[in-house]
Amino acid sequence: MRNIVLSSLALGLSAGLASADTTVQSCNRTVSFDAPPARAISNDVNLTEMMLVLGLADRMVGYTGISGWKTLDEEMRAGVEALPELSAKYPTKEVLVGADADFFFAGWNYGMKVGGEVTPDTLAPFGIKVYELTESCTHIMNKGKASIEDMYADLTNLGTIFDVPDKAATLIDGYKADLASFADTLETGDPLRVFVYDSGEDAPFTAGLYAMPTALIEAAGGMNVMEDFEKSWGTVTWEEVVERNPEVIVIVNYGEVTAEQKRDFMMSKPAFAELDAVKNDRFVTLEYVEATPGPRNIQAIKTLAEAFWGQ
Repeated sequence: MRNIVLSSLALGLSAGLASADTTVQSCNRTVSFDAPPARAISNDVNLTEMMLVLGLADRMVGYTGISGWKTLDEEMRAGVEALPELSAKYPTKEVLVGADADFFFAGWNYGMKVGGEVTPDTLAPFGIKVYELTESCTHIMNKGKASIEDMYADLTNLGTIFDVPDKAATLIDGYKADLASFADTLETGDPLRVFVYDSGEDAPFTAGLYAMPTALIEAAGGMNVMEDFEKSWGTVTWEEVVERNPEVIVIVNYGEVTAEQKRDFMMSKPAFAELDAVKNDRFVTLEYVEATPGPRNIQAIKTLAEAFWGQ
């Protein structure tokens, strides 16, 4: 009788564990899952790449928000070749519901807009759970400055959601070891003054305190001259840029205007002629997928360090 009771208890505990919710923190919400998503959609190239490095392509029914602004490189094309792009830019609610999605990996200004048609609240009635990109949480809550830890947090949470925690941990350990090894050999001087030029001619769109380039620049031995701009990404004035006199300009490459065209614009304008970066022709290009949170952030730090310090 005792053995029967113990066996029944063990079975009950096992069943309880099997049905227990998995819960993660997503910005200012907790999100629970009773099973790993099976029909996921990701928005934007960097978020989609996070899904791919975790080996989750077979849990996806498509992706959104890439071809409307960016082009896929060979590595990304191979990763998503079996998946349809459901929307070239931000998806509508109808697109996500029509795909019978059960999960949407997006962020604020990465597929969702505050008060917009597609949000966690508007998708909930259709059974679509949303996990928000950590860097983007600053749009809806108080959050510290951007950090490479934001990207690690996203990989950890995705690993938990999709029940691949070991894969996530292995990736993160590898990124940390790679970055630590590189940092040990990096020789820097006083932090270089760096401006991030995303887009815009009348007024520049740039990275502020809460955007990932600030963390990447610091890790490479520089400082973002717009660090006191308390937003993630946003528009400033050229007067502010001239006043801060950056020594290096980081160009984010995407969209219809090429990195070379952005450089030519800055080199040709008399108003910028006295900027140290222009006088010394010190420009470095990061691809969009490197400058936004994702697996290529470690390589981005190395690219910046090489441009800053020649290593």
